[in-house]
Amino acid sequence: MIGTWGSIVFEVSEKKVYTFSDFQRDEFSRWAKHDVLNQKPLPEFLGPDLGKITFSMKFSASLGVNPIKEFDRFVRMVRNGEAHTLVIGGKRYGVHKWYMPNTSQLMNYWDNKGHVLSGDLKVTMEEYV
Repeated sequence: MIGTWGSIVFEVSEKKVYTFSDFQRDEFSRWAKHDVLNQKPLPEFLGPDLGKITFSMKFSASLGVNPIKEFDRFVRMVRNGEAHTLVIGGKRYGVHKWYMPNTSQLMNYWDNKGHVLSGDLKVTMEEYV
């Protein structure tokens, strides 16, 4: 097992490839700028902002995963507003849980009956405080 987020288990085995690529974590801070007449504005640190994680997943019937079933699973999680701890390699990412404000689906290949054979999912997660 590579990691987990709620009921999602990232794994690679002989029968199934269910993992991610292009994992990126961004951290931000919040700043206010106060205008000063005839001078540059004065920045003021307000505190940390919410972190963000993005990654891609490839779903393929040839790799043991039904793309449409997985797309639907992620859509339900976005629509339900699920927030979970993200663990990868036994390491918890961040202090707080993470939620998915959106996902983006790209359906690549279909068979002659209209079944999706492979597709890509882009996932965006934000820190849930």
